[in-house]
Amino acid sequence: MKSILVTGGCGFIGSNFIRLQRQLYPDQTVHNVDKLTYAGNPENLADLEGDDRYQFHQLDICDRVAILDLLTSTKPAAILNFAAESHVDRSIIDSGPFVQTNIVGTQVLLDAAREVGISRFVQVSTDEVYGSLGAEGYFTEETPLAPNSPYSASKAAADLLVRSYVHTFDFPAVITRCSNNYGPYQFPEKLIPLFISNAMEDKPLPVYGTGENVRDWIHVLDHCRGIDAALRQGEIGEVYNFGGHHELTNLEMTHILIELLEKSRELITFVKDRPGHDLRYAIDCTKAEQQLSWSPEISFEQGIRDTIAWYQSHTDWVNRIKTGEYLKYIEKQYAGRMKK
Repeated sequence: MKSILVTGGCGFIGSNFIRLQRQLYPDQTVHNVDKLTYAGNPENLADLEGDDRYQFHQLDICDRVAILDLLTSTKPAAILNFAAESHVDRSIIDSGPFVQTNIVGTQVLLDAAREVGISRFVQVSTDEVYGSLGAEGYFTEETPLAPNSPYSASKAAADLLVRSYVHTFDFPAVITRCSNNYGPYQFPEKLIPLFISNAMEDKPLPVYGTGENVRDWIHVLDHCRGIDAALRQGEIGEVYNFGGHHELTNLEMTHILIELLEKSRELITFVKDRPGHDLRYAIDCTKAEQQLSWSPEISFEQGIRDTIAWYQSHTDWVNRIKTGEYLKYIEKQYAGRMKK
């Protein structure tokens, strides 16, 4: 592919995916579309600034005219839709932005992609669309969708829109769903970066409920390799699950971080559980392993140590986000292009 377009590329997973693309395919141009909302930080890709084959476009995916103009002028071979409001707690407070970006934005991208004749569309989704598991079993691609939060409901709706375009218009799309990611450049409100940064400052680690909720953890680079495999090898209309084969309760994860950071368990503070908190997520990624020749390569033991080391060496990055100082970076780099 001569060029691809990535939406939400200044976020956690999107920025890691773009960096991986530049490493794997140095002759390919990557167009990054991001509205630069609170979790979209172009500083995540500062190392690519000046790279002729990386182009940033500050746009809202809900702006149909702007998106269509960009696709017409750049003619990418594929679109990968990472753009999303993604924090469950925020969706509980106000679901409006989630409906707008995750559903309407996806519909705008689908219609624009159809109009210009995109050859491949990858919808990057989440295992949360499946709902909650009991103590046993795994999510497969055939598991019925049963989202339990406004965030996961908006992602499920977007997935169904993509599915409908495949079946109605023979649209060349695939859908990927993944378990919990961790790694560098993750916004500090998420569990792992929040607990790392709090523990480093001897601040409380707020654990929901009893901490018994279970999540399957995958390093972001393994997830990005899976998305790339789905882009280049996936069968149109199919869904591919990616997981890390490493389940932990939230309390177990907290204990691991405390031990590796050599802090006291007295930092753990149990707080009121959030509404509709799913008990357990776990992914069966047999289909991706068999059809895409993909499997997770980074062990959790190594990945979590590397992640801690990254945040320890990037405290300025974390502090700029926590204090809002990163917005000054955005304003400086993109003066005159920012939309108020």
